[in-house]
Amino acid sequence: MATDHAARTGASKASASAPRPGPRAQPHEVLDPRAELSEFLRTRRDRLKPADVGLTDYSRRRRVPGLRREELAHLAGVSAAYYTRFEQGNARNVSREVVDAISRVLRLSDTEHAHLLELAQPKRRQGRRSDPPRQQVRPEVRELLAAMEGIPAYVWGRGSDVLAWNQTASAVFGDWAARAPQDRNWARVTFLDPASRRLFADWDAKAQDVVGQLRRWAGLHPDDTRLASLIGELSMKSAEFRALWAAHDVKKKTHGTMRLTHPLVGELTLRYETLALQGDQDQYLSSYHAEPGSASEQALRLLASWGVDALQDRSPDASH
Repeated sequence: MATDHAARTGASKASASAPRPGPRAQPHEVLDPRAELSEFLRTRRDRLKPADVGLTDYSRRRRVPGLRREELAHLAGVSAAYYTRFEQGNARNVSREVVDAISRVLRLSDTEHAHLLELAQPKRRQGRRSDPPRQQVRPEVRELLAAMEGIPAYVWGRGSDVLAWNQTASAVFGDWAARAPQDRNWARVTFLDPASRRLFADWDAKAQDVVGQLRRWAGLHPDDTRLASLIGELSMKSAEFRALWAAHDVKKKTHGTMRLTHPLVGELTLRYETLALQGDQDQYLSSYHAEPGSASEQALRLLASWGVDALQDRSPDASH
């Protein structure tokens, strides 16, 4: 059965704890929504050429790599002066229609469009800084994870924190219980744990997905100091994170295929599904399965069996 961090004995089959910034994390101010909006729009303009949106470019030299502000404003049906104020975060009471028009011109994905709406129409907040309470996983969800043994599954939350998991998930992705609480976070694992580069066959794609998800969280919770501290820590420790963060790409991965190179069973190709836990704000359940009859399915069964034995042999204090 799935248990929380406090019950970490041999009978434990899943564990949970909300990560905190590590001891080396530097204090960071909350993210500036105006700067986020400005950089997001600039990077979206940069990736388009006039020909991409049906414009003819008669100039031999352009100072900007992509669309000019006035070109975007014209196509969106707003004045250049208004769009400039909007991109700089100085426009007030921006309508949904204007955001929709700009999104259409920039050819934003649904996730990018939602991100732009969050940046352009931020929710009113009581204070500038926020330290949200640590997320808790309901006992019923832990029971579900335990019932799914044999299928790698875990619950994750804000800022890519891993909150609870079953034994098979630990067998596939590494023993989450053995990690320090602040390290139970996909962003830290991806960029700061060298083992992740060996585990994920396409590490670059995994890194892009993780950063894209963090960007989405930053748009939803710009005043979350814990998230800002995580971003600051990763920016200091990883040049690859800094480069991906500067790209301002936003992603929301709900399903797909992942290729792993596992140290025990070798190549694994798994399909994953991510479902929002509707009764628990900002919590998601991700599960993985292999194609029926495939070599990956056989390897996954071996890993599931190995995971049970390994966790039973671990001493009660091995997770600390």
